[in-house]
Amino acid sequence: MVVFPEATMAHFGVRLADVAQPLDGPWAQAVAELAQAHDVLIAVGMFTPAGTRVRNTVLLTGRGYHLGYDKIHLYDAFGYRESATVAPGSDCVTVTVNDVVLGVATCYDIRFPPLFQRLADSGASAILLPTSWGAGEGKAAQWEVLVRARALDAGAWVLGCDQADPAGVGVAVDPSAPTGIGHSLIVDPFGRVYGELDAAPGLLVVDVDTAVPLRARAATGVLANRASHAFRTDETPT
Repeated sequence: MVVFPEATMAHFGVRLADVAQPLDGPWAQAVAELAQAHDVLIAVGMFTPAGTRVRNTVLLTGRGYHLGYDKIHLYDAFGYRESATVAPGSDCVTVTVNDVVLGVATCYDIRFPPLFQRLADSGASAILLPTSWGAGEGKAAQWEVLVRARALDAGAWVLGCDQADPAGVGVAVDPSAPTGIGHSLIVDPFGRVYGELDAAPGLLVVDVDTAVPLRARAATGVLANRASHAFRTDETPT
Protein backbone atom coordinates (compact mmCIF):
# COMPACT_ATOMS: atom_id res chain seq x y z
CA MET A 1 0.00 0.00 0.00
CA VAL A 2 1.06 3.60 -0.57
CA VAL A 3 -0.17 6.40 1.70
CA PHE A 4 -0.24 10.08 0.70
CA PRO A 5 -1.23 13.08 2.86
CA GLU A 6 -4.60 14.64 3.50
CA ALA A 7 -5.57 17.28 0.92
CA THR A 8 -3.19 15.89 -1.71
CA MET A 9 -5.76 16.80 -4.36
CA ALA A 10 -5.56 20.49 -3.37
CA HIS A 11 -4.08 22.06 -0.26
CA PHE A 12 -6.18 23.99 2.25
CA GLY A 13 -6.44 27.70 1.61
CA VAL A 14 -8.04 27.33 -1.84
CA ARG A 15 -11.78 27.27 -2.58
CA LEU A 16 -12.49 23.59 -2.00
CA ALA A 17 -15.88 23.58 -3.72
CA ASP A 18 -14.11 24.47 -6.97
CA VAL A 19 -11.88 21.38 -6.88
CA ALA A 20 -14.15 18.74 -5.29
CA GLN A 21 -15.02 15.73 -7.43
CA PRO A 22 -16.96 12.50 -6.80
CA LEU A 23 -15.21 9.18 -6.38
CA ASP A 24 -16.09 8.30 -9.97
CA GLY A 25 -14.69 11.61 -11.24
CA PRO A 26 -11.52 12.05 -13.31
CA TRP A 27 -9.14 12.70 -10.40
CA ALA A 28 -10.07 9.58 -8.43
CA GLN A 29 -10.20 7.50 -11.60
CA ALA A 30 -6.68 8.60 -12.54
CA VAL A 31 -5.46 7.50 -9.10
CA ALA A 32 -7.30 4.20 -9.52
CA GLU A 33 -5.47 3.60 -12.79
CA LEU A 34 -2.12 4.19 -11.06
CA ALA A 35 -3.05 1.78 -8.26
CA GLN A 36 -4.07 -0.88 -10.75
CA ALA A 37 -0.93 -0.40 -12.84
CA HIS A 38 1.29 -0.93 -9.80
CA ASP A 39 -0.95 -3.49 -8.02
CA VAL A 40 -1.08 -1.48 -4.78
CA LEU A 41 -3.70 0.07 -2.55
CA ILE A 42 -3.40 3.86 -2.60
CA ALA A 43 -4.72 5.99 0.27
CA VAL A 44 -4.78 9.69 -0.66
CA GLY A 45 -6.56 12.82 0.51
CA MET A 46 -9.11 14.49 -1.79
CA PHE A 47 -12.35 16.47 -1.54
CA THR A 48 -15.77 15.19 -2.62
CA PRO A 49 -18.99 17.20 -3.07
CA ALA A 50 -21.47 17.49 -0.16
CA GLY A 51 -24.18 19.98 -1.05
CA THR A 52 -23.01 23.51 -0.28
CA ARG A 53 -19.88 22.11 1.39
CA VAL A 54 -17.44 19.33 0.57
CA ARG A 55 -16.25 16.23 2.39
CA ASN A 56 -12.63 15.74 3.37
CA THR A 57 -12.18 12.27 1.93
CA VAL A 58 -9.41 9.69 1.96
CA LEU A 59 -9.68 7.84 -1.33
CA LEU A 60 -8.84 4.13 -0.96
CA THR A 61 -8.33 2.56 -4.34
CA GLY A 62 -6.64 -0.54 -5.75
CA ARG A 63 -6.42 -4.20 -4.70
CA GLY A 64 -10.14 -4.56 -5.40
CA TYR A 65 -11.22 -1.39 -3.57
CA HIS A 66 -12.52 1.99 -4.65
CA LEU A 67 -14.16 3.83 -1.76
CA GLY A 68 -13.67 6.77 0.54
CA TYR A 69 -13.37 7.54 4.24
CA ASP A 70 -14.93 10.91 5.09
CA LYS A 71 -13.17 12.71 7.94
CA ILE A 72 -15.34 12.53 11.06
CA HIS A 73 -13.74 15.13 13.36
CA LEU A 74 -13.43 18.55 11.72
CA TYR A 75 -10.66 20.99 12.60
CA ASP A 76 -12.56 23.75 14.37
CA ALA A 77 -9.55 24.63 16.50
CA PHE A 78 -6.53 26.93 16.75
CA GLY A 79 -8.49 29.73 15.09
CA TYR A 80 -9.48 27.67 12.02
CA ARG A 81 -13.01 26.46 11.21
CA GLU A 82 -12.98 23.52 8.84
CA SER A 83 -16.70 22.95 9.32
CA ALA A 84 -17.46 26.19 7.48
CA THR A 85 -16.59 24.50 4.18
CA VAL A 86 -16.43 20.78 5.04
CA ALA A 87 -19.24 18.45 6.13
CA PRO A 88 -18.32 15.70 8.62
CA GLY A 89 -18.42 12.00 7.88
CA SER A 90 -19.89 9.44 10.26
CA ASP A 91 -18.67 5.98 9.29
CA CYS A 92 -15.54 4.09 10.30
CA VAL A 93 -13.75 2.44 7.38
CA THR A 94 -11.41 -0.54 7.19
CA VAL A 95 -9.89 -2.36 4.23
CA THR A 96 -7.86 -5.56 4.03
CA VAL A 97 -4.60 -6.00 2.14
CA ASN A 98 -2.73 -9.31 2.21
CA ASP A 99 -4.88 -10.39 5.18
CA VAL A 100 -3.93 -7.24 7.14
CA VAL A 101 -6.88 -5.12 8.26
CA LEU A 102 -6.18 -1.41 7.90
CA GLY A 103 -8.19 1.34 9.58
CA VAL A 104 -8.36 4.91 8.29
CA ALA A 105 -8.38 8.27 10.08
CA THR A 106 -7.47 11.81 9.07
CA CYS A 107 -5.46 14.56 10.78
CA TYR A 108 -7.63 16.09 13.56
CA ASP A 109 -9.17 12.63 14.15
CA ILE A 110 -5.89 11.92 15.98
CA ARG A 111 -7.13 13.87 19.01
CA PHE A 112 -10.03 11.44 19.60
CA PRO A 113 -8.96 8.07 21.07
CA PRO A 114 -12.34 6.28 20.75
CA LEU A 115 -12.13 6.31 16.96
CA PHE A 116 -8.80 4.50 17.04
CA GLN A 117 -10.03 1.96 19.56
CA ARG A 118 -13.15 1.37 17.47
CA LEU A 119 -10.94 0.67 14.45
CA ALA A 120 -8.92 -1.74 16.58
CA ASP A 121 -12.15 -3.44 17.66
CA SER A 122 -12.93 -3.83 13.94
CA GLY A 123 -9.73 -5.82 13.54
CA ALA A 124 -7.30 -3.12 12.41
CA SER A 125 -3.65 -3.96 12.98
CA ALA A 126 -2.57 -0.66 11.42
CA ILE A 127 -4.24 2.71 11.01
CA LEU A 128 -3.52 4.96 8.03
CA LEU A 129 -3.44 8.64 8.97
CA PRO A 130 -3.21 11.08 6.03
CA THR A 131 -2.68 14.53 7.50
CA SER A 132 -2.21 18.22 6.77
CA TRP A 133 -1.03 19.34 10.21
CA GLY A 134 -1.28 23.06 10.89
CA ALA A 135 1.88 24.84 11.97
CA GLY A 136 2.19 26.78 15.22
CA GLU A 137 3.88 26.87 18.59
CA GLY A 138 4.18 23.38 20.03
CA LYS A 139 2.30 21.75 17.15
CA ALA A 140 5.19 19.53 16.01
CA ALA A 141 5.56 18.14 19.52
CA GLN A 142 1.81 17.57 19.77
CA TRP A 143 1.84 15.70 16.48
CA GLU A 144 4.41 13.19 17.68
CA VAL A 145 2.81 12.78 21.11
CA LEU A 146 -0.64 12.21 19.64
CA VAL A 147 0.46 9.66 17.04
CA ARG A 148 2.35 7.71 19.68
CA ALA A 149 -0.56 7.92 22.13
CA ARG A 150 -3.11 6.68 19.61
CA ALA A 151 -0.86 3.77 18.70
CA LEU A 152 -0.80 2.84 22.39
CA ASP A 153 -4.56 3.38 22.78
CA ALA A 154 -5.36 1.05 19.89
CA GLY A 155 -2.46 -1.36 20.18
CA ALA A 156 -1.97 -0.76 16.46
CA TRP A 157 0.57 0.57 14.05
CA VAL A 158 -0.15 4.20 13.11
CA LEU A 159 1.17 5.49 9.79
CA GLY A 160 1.08 9.28 10.09
CA CYS A 161 1.63 10.78 6.64
CA ASP A 162 1.77 14.58 6.86
CA GLN A 163 2.16 17.11 4.07
CA ALA A 164 5.68 18.44 3.82
CA ASP A 165 6.33 22.00 5.00
CA PRO A 166 5.49 24.19 1.97
CA ALA A 167 8.07 26.77 3.00
CA GLY A 168 10.81 24.23 2.50
CA VAL A 169 9.91 23.67 -1.14
CA GLY A 170 8.98 27.23 -2.06
CA VAL A 171 5.22 26.68 -2.35
CA ALA A 172 3.17 29.79 -1.54
CA VAL A 173 0.13 29.05 0.65
CA ASP A 174 -2.33 30.93 2.80
CA PRO A 175 -0.51 31.21 6.15
CA SER A 176 -3.80 30.88 8.04
CA ALA A 177 -4.61 27.51 6.41
CA PRO A 178 -3.49 24.21 8.00
CA THR A 179 -0.87 23.11 5.52
CA GLY A 180 1.67 20.57 6.66
CA ILE A 181 4.79 20.67 8.77
CA GLY A 182 6.23 17.38 7.51
CA HIS A 183 7.63 14.98 10.11
CA SER A 184 5.65 11.99 8.88
CA LEU A 185 6.23 9.08 11.22
CA ILE A 186 5.44 5.43 11.72
CA VAL A 187 4.75 4.29 15.27
CA ASP A 188 4.45 0.71 16.43
CA PRO A 189 1.73 -0.59 18.81
CA PHE A 190 4.01 -0.07 21.82
CA GLY A 191 4.27 3.64 21.00
CA ARG A 192 7.81 3.42 19.64
CA VAL A 193 8.77 5.59 16.67
CA TYR A 194 9.72 3.12 13.96
CA GLY A 195 10.65 5.70 11.32
CA GLU A 196 10.38 9.46 10.83
CA LEU A 197 10.99 12.09 8.16
CA ASP A 198 11.94 15.74 8.57
CA ALA A 199 10.02 18.74 7.24
CA ALA A 200 10.96 18.11 3.60
CA PRO A 201 9.25 15.73 1.16
CA GLY A 202 10.40 12.16 1.62
CA LEU A 203 9.50 8.48 1.66
CA LEU A 204 9.17 6.01 4.53
CA VAL A 205 9.00 2.29 3.83
CA VAL A 206 7.98 -0.24 6.47
CA ASP A 207 6.85 -3.84 6.73
CA VAL A 208 3.89 -4.02 9.12
CA ASP A 209 4.36 -6.96 11.47
CA THR A 210 0.90 -8.09 12.54
CA ALA A 211 2.31 -10.03 15.49
CA VAL A 212 3.29 -6.80 17.26
CA PRO A 213 -0.29 -5.57 17.84
CA LEU A 214 -1.17 -8.93 19.40
CA ARG A 215 1.78 -8.67 21.79
CA ALA A 216 1.04 -5.03 22.63
CA ARG A 217 -2.63 -5.63 23.38
CA ALA A 218 -1.83 -8.64 25.54
CA ALA A 219 0.82 -6.67 27.45
CA THR A 220 -1.08 -3.42 28.07
CA GLY A 221 -4.63 -4.76 28.27
CA VAL A 222 -5.73 -1.41 26.86
CA LEU A 223 -8.64 -2.84 24.87
CA ALA A 224 -9.64 -5.73 27.12
CA ASN A 225 -9.58 -3.68 30.34
CA ARG A 226 -11.73 -0.77 29.23
CA ALA A 227 -14.46 0.04 31.74
CA SER A 228 -17.83 -1.09 30.44
CA HIS A 229 -19.80 1.61 32.30
CA ALA A 230 -20.06 5.28 31.39
CA PHE A 231 -18.55 7.82 33.77
CA ARG A 232 -21.05 10.20 35.32
CA THR A 233 -20.10 13.87 35.58
CA ASP A 234 -22.41 14.56 38.54
CA GLU A 235 -20.60 12.23 40.92
CA THR A 236 -18.20 13.59 43.49
CA PRO A 237 -14.89 11.67 43.57
CA THR A 238 -14.14 9.91 46.84
